[in-house]
Amino acid sequence: MKRTIITVVGKDTIGIIASVCTYLSDHKVNILDISQTIISGLFNMMMVTDTTNCTVSAQQMAEDLKKLGESMNLIIRSQNEEIFNMMHRV
Repeated sequence: MKRTIITVVGKDTIGIIASVCTYLSDHKVNILDISQTIISGLFNMMMVTDTTNCTVSAQQMAEDLKKLGESMNLIIRSQNEEIFNMMHRV
């Protein structure tokens, strides 16, 4: 299984989860776990996904999600789970 971590941060607005999930569904990415919080109007979401059957490369997905985020005034990042874990290791 190829696991990818997706994070979304920005001002809360209608359709954030729907837009990200639609992109993932269109490219055969399965959501394994999702957590989202809104604090004082600020949206924060983290997803653990299975990209084993993804129809685009990891790099293309990261670029697409970044562009999607920019169009919604959000920061969306996509990282391989191993890289994510190494970056957040104490």
